Amino acid sequence: MSTRLVHLVIDAADPARLARFWSAALGWQVAAEEPGEVNVWPSGYDYPDPVALPLVFVAVPEAKTVKNRVHLDLATRSAQQQAAEVARLRDLGARPADIGQGDVPWVVLADPEGNELCVLDPRPVYRDAGPVAAAVVDSPDPAALAGFWELAAGWVRDDSASDDDKVALRSARGVGPYLELLRVPDAKTVKNRVHLDVAPRPGEDEAAAVNQLLQAGAAPADVGQRGVSWTVLADPQGNEFCVLRPR
Repeated sequence: MSTRLVHLVIDAADPARLARFWSAALGWQVAAEEPGEVNVWPSGYDYPDPVALPLVFVAVPEAKTVKNRVHLDLATRSAQQQAAEVARLRDLGARPADIGQGDVPWVVLADPEGNELCVLDPRPVYRDAGPVAAAVVDSPDPAALAGFWELAAGWVRDDSASDDDKVALRSARGVGPYLELLRVPDAKTVKNRVHLDVAPRPGEDEAAAVNQLLQAGAAPADVGQRGVSWTVLADPQGNEFCVLRPR
């Protein structure tokens, strides 16, 4: 039994405002909104389906203080579209960001609350991924973490999209965005403001799924949660994630 990846969750000072930015950025819709939480996914989306990775914006009081260790890469099909996307995102409220990237073919921006994102140069590997090419997780050792996230996400390794500094995972159906573990030497210092949610399938045992992830190297994590219906864990490199009820 394995869990499957169902959400990317982003901490926000103003979830509704940030959701509107990302809805416009990706051409998606606000699918659900309640106080302190807003969900965004494609129009007509059949949740949960790996053809897209829904975004969930949740209210937190803490301000962003360091570069996020999880970010989104956006796909483009041509140099002209890349330039147009950068201009469009800036019109929506994004701004240039310098994370030490130097002279690279992609463009680093930050959303209205400072969350980094990359507008990629055209790459054939992402031609059918949709607007989100990948959710990218910083890792000191991607190869060491890959097996854990194969289990947790229920996705498989794609060697054609991987290299010495990156391990790429994708749904076994070959649809939707990638989950990429990217070699970054910086140490994790604070709770991640962007994290992944996984869940068992309907009819499966949530407690057994949590235990399986613990045996695979996860550890219990305390991010201040109290009386919640999900379980907060950290992967073997300290990245927090949540195990939700079956869905």
